[in-house]
Amino acid sequence: MRIADMDWRMVEDWVRHDDRCILPLGSTEQHAGLSLATDAILAERVAVEAAEPLGIPVFPVVSFGLTPYFSGFPGTVTLRVSTFAALVRDVLDSLKGSGFRRILLVNGHGGNQPASAVAQEWMMDQSDARVRFHDWWRAPLTQAAIQRIDPVASHASWMENFPWTRLPNRTPVDDAKPMVDVDRMRTLPPFEVRLLLEDGNFGGRYQRDDAEMLEIWDVAVRETRALLEAW
Repeated sequence: MRIADMDWRMVEDWVRHDDRCILPLGSTEQHAGLSLATDAILAERVAVEAAEPLGIPVFPVVSFGLTPYFSGFPGTVTLRVSTFAALVRDVLDSLKGSGFRRILLVNGHGGNQPASAVAQEWMMDQSDARVRFHDWWRAPLTQAAIQRIDPVASHASWMENFPWTRLPNRTPVDDAKPMVDVDRMRTLPPFEVRLLLEDGNFGGRYQRDDAEMLEIWDVAVRETRALLEAW
């Protein structure tokens, strides 16, 4: 259940019998011809669909993350590591204060990895709480499904091109882009990253058949739900 569809009394009633919740983590950044909110859209959607049969509350996605390398692309919003860490820590404090003791962080952005270390550090001081950090697209079964369909899958390529991350005013690109040198990219300042990436896709096809995308999505939802059920 989305927190947006609950009031405070419903949360109070929920934590009397179940202390699980989900916090999706996303980003607002360039994704070539896809939505700037792609990472936020995917993290929140996989969390909601995974939690729905279980009734577990899903908090609104944290839409801003760590993406300094894309700051040369208009519309990208990045936080400093210290700001992001403080935000995650404060949200975890608030969730625990509401009665949640088992918190699943469903992450949709690779740059948000420091949140995992923050969660571990937070548990050092909160020994009666548990936090699990879950990169939904990198989870074993989901990643196997992606690799089975097309091993050339990267940022802003076909693997993030779902019906709900596309823009209706953008014509589909029926092409494949050579992979960029990602290791080199990580040594460059933002304006040079933009020159290297051009449209923003790291490499690979821009779009694949929706049947393949929905197959991957089904695996991702089930794999995320399994984490909740195992708790």
